[in-house]
Amino acid sequence: MAVLRPQVAGVILAGGRAARMGGRDKAFARVGGEPIAVRTVRLLRDLFPQIVVATNRPERFEDLTVETVADEFPGCGPLAGIHAALRASRLPHAFVVACDMPNLQTEPIRFLVDRIGAADAIVPCWDGDVEPLHAVYATRCFPAIEASLRAGRHAMRDFLGTVRVDWVSEAELAAVRGTAASLTNVNTPEELAAVGGRFVELER
Repeated sequence: MAVLRPQVAGVILAGGRAARMGGRDKAFARVGGEPIAVRTVRLLRDLFPQIVVATNRPERFEDLTVETVADEFPGCGPLAGIHAALRASRLPHAFVVACDMPNLQTEPIRFLVDRIGAADAIVPCWDGDVEPLHAVYATRCFPAIEASLRAGRHAMRDFLGTVRVDWVSEAELAAVRGTAASLTNVNTPEELAAVGGRFVELER
């Protein structure tokens, strides 16, 4: 399959502590009989020429043949993961997704990537909120992200206030097939169960 955009990397953020999952690695919870991480890597590999996983447990991804990077600002949340991944990216843009989205769909990803233009970030608005972890970031955001992290501003919203953002409206996204499924994440055992998921693998 031809890649969706040859100048866009696919980035998976898998560095969280998963406190609401009791510390279990939600990237490897199984949904539909397959670990979320395995499905996510396979889908992104069909779309993008470079895949980078930001994780503090690279050994968990050894069998997936992907590039892994560790946070340079440990404990600083998703923004630190994006920072590490953009440093490793060889391409001018990256589609960034959290590791806990078990039902990613090609259509909404394509819709966001097709909006690449002058903005530094392309971020969905959904369910009355925003979703910065299913979004596109220009690699040129790297200095602004580093400046935010060094200043102790770790929140995604704080960083987004410092760059040009193309906020994609909920109405626009609702017209794209698969958006609701793609933007569903699982942060708790109850949310995992609601999508038919469970933990079955042995921890390394």
